[in-house]
Amino acid sequence: MSNDADAADRPRAPRWLRPTIIAVFFAIAFYQMSGWLFHNLKGFLGLLFLAWLFSVTIEPIVDLLERRGLRRGAGTGLVMVSLFVLTVGFFALFGTILAEQVAQLLTTLPDALSRVTDWANRTFDTNFKTGDDLLHLTPDTIRDLAQRFTPGVLGVVSTLVGALFQLLTILLFVFYMSAEGPKMRRAISSWFPARQQKVIAEVWETSVEKAGGYVVSRLILAAASTIATGIFLLIIGVPYWLPLAIWTGVVSQFIPTLGTYLAIALPAIIAAASQPLDGVWVVVFGTLYQQVENYVLHPRITARTVSIHPAVAFGSVIVGATLFGAVGALVSVPVVAILQALVESYGTRYALIEQPDSTAPPPDPDSTAPPGPEDPKAR
Repeated sequence: MSNDADAADRPRAPRWLRPTIIAVFFAIAFYQMSGWLFHNLKGFLGLLFLAWLFSVTIEPIVDLLERRGLRRGAGTGLVMVSLFVLTVGFFALFGTILAEQVAQLLTTLPDALSRVTDWANRTFDTNFKTGDDLLHLTPDTIRDLAQRFTPGVLGVVSTLVGALFQLLTILLFVFYMSAEGPKMRRAISSWFPARQQKVIAEVWETSVEKAGGYVVSRLILAAASTIATGIFLLIIGVPYWLPLAIWTGVVSQFIPTLGTYLAIALPAIIAAASQPLDGVWVVVFGTLYQQVENYVLHPRITARTVSIHPAVAFGSVIVGATLFGAVGALVSVPVVAILQALVESYGTRYALIEQPDSTAPPPDPDSTAPPGPEDPKAR
C-alpha cells in the first residue's frame, strides 16, 4: 500500500515532454540528412538550375514559334540546334585564330608583365620586381608545376568524358524544361488551392521574365563589348586581339563591380608591353566605352530587367561561388534578380515620417505670440 502511495505522490512528467523530445530528434535528423544531401548533390543542383536558366532564356523565342503554329517540342529543338550551329560556325571561322592567339598569349604573358613592370619602374621611379622574380618562375618550378598539374592520358579522357556527360545532362534538362514548361507549371499548380495557384503563376512568370531578361541583356552587352573592343584593338595593332576582346566582353558583363576593371586590365598590359602608349589608349577606350554603355546601351537593353545594386550583386557572386563553385557564381545574380522582383511585387512599402530638421534655427517666440491689445501710450 505504501508503494502505491509513493507512486501516486511521485511527480509525473508533463504530457508534452515526450512528443517534444521526439520532435527535436526528428528535427536534428532532418537537418543532418538535409546537410548531407546538399553537400553531395550541390553539383547536380547547380547544373539543374543552370539548365533552368538556359531554358527560361530561350523560352520567349519558343513561345513565339509556338504562336506561329510550331509545336513546342519542335520549336525548342529548332532553337537549340540553331544555337549549336551558330556556336560551331563561330569556332569554324575564328577557332584556329582564337586557339593560336590564346596559346601565344599564355606564352608571352609573363614576359609582357615583366616589360610593363620594368617600364613602370623607369618611368615612375618605383622598385617593383621584374623578370623571374615577378612570378617566382624558375626552370625547376616550371618543371614541377608541369608534372603536378599535367594529367596523364587517362586523366584527360576521364575529364573529357565527365565534361561531355555534364553538357548532355544540361541540354537534356533544358529541352524538357522548355518543351514541357507549361505542363510543368500546371502540374505544380495542381498541388495547391485555387487561391495560391494565381500566386504561383505570377511568381513563375516573374522569375522567367527577370532571369531570362537578365541573361539575354548580359549576352547582348557582352557581344557589343566584344565587337567594339576587338575592332579597336585590331585598329591600333594590339596582338591577340580576339581572345582579349572575348575576355573583355565576358568579364565586364558577368563579374559585377570588379569585372569592368579586370576586363580592361589584361588588354592594357598586353598593349603596353609592345608600346606603352597603346596601353594608355586601351585604358582611355575602355573608360569611354564604359560611359557609353552605362548611359546609352545599358538603359535601353536592360529596360525590362531588374537593376541590382553593385554591392548586392558582388556579394551574391561570393555566396554563390562558396555554395556551388563556378556554376553558383554564374547563376547567383539572376537568382538575386528574381528575389528582388518578388520582393518588389509582394512587399509593402510605407511612407516615411518627416523628421524635424535639427539644423533649422528655433522659432522666434515673439513672431509666434498672438497679437496683444494695442498700447494706448504708443499713440
